[in-house]
Amino acid sequence: MKSAKTDYHIHPNYSLDASPTPIRDYCCRALELGLVEICFTTHLELDPMRKEIDNFVILNGQKVSVLNPYWLDSYFSEITQAQKEFSSANLHIKAGIEVGYSLGTERDIEKIIDNYPFDYVLGAIHCLNHVAISSYKESPLYFQRRSLAEMSRDYFSTLKEAVVTGLFDCIAHVDLYRRYGTRFYGPEILMAHRGIIEPILKEMARRGMGLEINTSSSRRGLKEFHPSEDIIALAAKLGIEVFTVGSDAHTLDQLGDYIAEALHLLARFNLCNHIFTRRQAVPLSRAMGNGWDEHKARGFTLGGAHSRDGMQFVNE
Repeated sequence: MKSAKTDYHIHPNYSLDASPTPIRDYCCRALELGLVEICFTTHLELDPMRKEIDNFVILNGQKVSVLNPYWLDSYFSEITQAQKEFSSANLHIKAGIEVGYSLGTERDIEKIIDNYPFDYVLGAIHCLNHVAISSYKESPLYFQRRSLAEMSRDYFSTLKEAVVTGLFDCIAHVDLYRRYGTRFYGPEILMAHRGIIEPILKEMARRGMGLEINTSSSRRGLKEFHPSEDIIALAAKLGIEVFTVGSDAHTLDQLGDYIAEALHLLARFNLCNHIFTRRQAVPLSRAMGNGWDEHKARGFTLGGAHSRDGMQFVNE
């Protein structure tokens, strides 16, 4: 039971920065790796100041606005097809999305996540002051102009706003600023969260919001996952119970990266890996112990789409 592996952060070919690897190929690879459940989390970026840079997905090889609902119809159709194809192989496949939160985009986020049957909505902070700190190329434009204290205030004030919206099931790679910020701020960046993250973690715990253990840091040469063990310890102490693990795969060879190590880390803190069905979290061990009945009974259909607010949406 303890060795059962999931990967809850996967970017198929819909994500603008992902390889052109379709959903089915990831499912085949997941079987080879012995994963029991995977969740696709295509990027959703909505910052109006970056609408000509980020606010797209790839559909049939072409860039399409994230606000165009047809890509979501296609996305859910492919996931539904994969669920049917791989059900006999005992691979559970979930429909998720990774939302890059930007202040003022709440209505656009709601319009999407409330009208499609997502299992898992992952919130993330990718940009500060409309600059992508998640980007090797762009991040110096931000880090070179801000002190560590300024960066910390910017990041955690944005994170607080994301949490209090209540839009997200889980928060991704909480200390993402370490990815490229370490070379500007040095080892002091490891303490950037101290004294500022605690009330945010308390609010997450109050809301039952989850925290992701994101393993992508390891393939970038960082010594700890996102978040660091210090933040994980604080999260556990302050009452967060829901945790997920994800490779943040953007290519097929990254699927499942360091997931076993992430699960071992959770075990050291006596924390449980969770999975989601229709935005509801359950410990993986409990789902497996119940014979995955909840998973077998779920599912969604795409036939008979209906219109809402002038847009086309799938059935709920």
